[in-house]
Amino acid sequence: MFSDKQIGAATALRHKLHQHPELKFQENGTAALVAEQLRALGYRVTEGIATTGVMAELDTGREGPVIAFRADMDALPIKEANTFAHRSQQEGLMHACGHDGHTATLLLAAEAIMALRDELCGHIKLLFQPGEEGGNGADIMVKEGVLDNPKVDAIFGYHNRPGFPVGQLFVKPGPAMGGNDTYKVTITGVSGHAAMPHLAVDPIYVGASLVQQLQGLVGRHKSPLEAGVITVAAFHAGDAANVIPGQAELLVNIRSDRPSSRKALAGKLEQVTAGVCAAHGAQFHLEHLHQVPPLVNDPEWSERLLAIASEHQVSTDIQRLDYMPTMGAEDFAFYLQEVPGCFFFVGNGDSAYLHNEHYDFNDAVLPVAGGMFVALAKGLLSRA
Repeated sequence: MFSDKQIGAATALRHKLHQHPELKFQENGTAALVAEQLRALGYRVTEGIATTGVMAELDTGREGPVIAFRADMDALPIKEANTFAHRSQQEGLMHACGHDGHTATLLLAAEAIMALRDELCGHIKLLFQPGEEGGNGADIMVKEGVLDNPKVDAIFGYHNRPGFPVGQLFVKPGPAMGGNDTYKVTITGVSGHAAMPHLAVDPIYVGASLVQQLQGLVGRHKSPLEAGVITVAAFHAGDAANVIPGQAELLVNIRSDRPSSRKALAGKLEQVTAGVCAAHGAQFHLEHLHQVPPLVNDPEWSERLLAIASEHQVSTDIQRLDYMPTMGAEDFAFYLQEVPGCFFFVGNGDSAYLHNEHYDFNDAVLPVAGGMFVALAKGLLSRA
């Protein structure tokens, strides 16, 4: 599907992006490079979406479906420990999740798709998104209209997956990645002397009780046939051995696989917190810091993607999973809340895991994932 020259150029570009990582909503250099290449290919390009996002459009001039492909561009605040030649040149910043590879993949596909334009009908949108890493950039892209004018019929994206065979393409129809709700719980009690706890309201004791009660939501309020987990990731209170502090802060992270499990967990957090605090005479404040909905692939579009992958021999190893490959969150879920589609995965091999200082995107993924995007364009927009 791609020539050795095209794959070589995409690999070189991926290495260049890896050397110059940029944090969420600061992807100025990356966005400029992306826009330049897309214009050179002949796409109509819109910049500055969601701050640094780029949208490229190919209107074939012939009536047909409107499909969208998405890649994310941002890096992470991680100091890279790799020593290869294309390691990060930005101290303390790193492409530790493979977004450099995702961006290079879609640019590789963009070239092949443009070469096919006379064989296609309909309209294609290529979305290069900022702020996936905790910025909910997809939500902003949606709110700024990338799925409208013309209205997108289906959207597709992917993520590389360490721990799966290199180049293995797989899809989980239905719930495929976890929703992420993060809360800060501030418990206010009454400070006092450690020797006279009856004169105080101890927020540490109240907080510890809350930690225990939250696990009951997972065990007794969520269906055992659904996935979800609650993690109290931080607990801060006090700084002296003989003082009961007046306040405690907890960071609570909730993962869920679908709206019903999210309702059973995140939906009951305030109720449980209020009950625990009331029982001990404490007050509380709940702040919702971050929210990404569960990523749920449309079953019909998932099956169509798998069929197209097989028809066009995108990979020699194509799998349909019957389990969630991860509870990690992915803001592609915001697109799938608006239009149907599918988020697929490609194995990255036996690499370090995502968000690790030794991670690197496997360049062998480029022709497989890029080939999937091209195959979707052929399979869904062919004039034949």
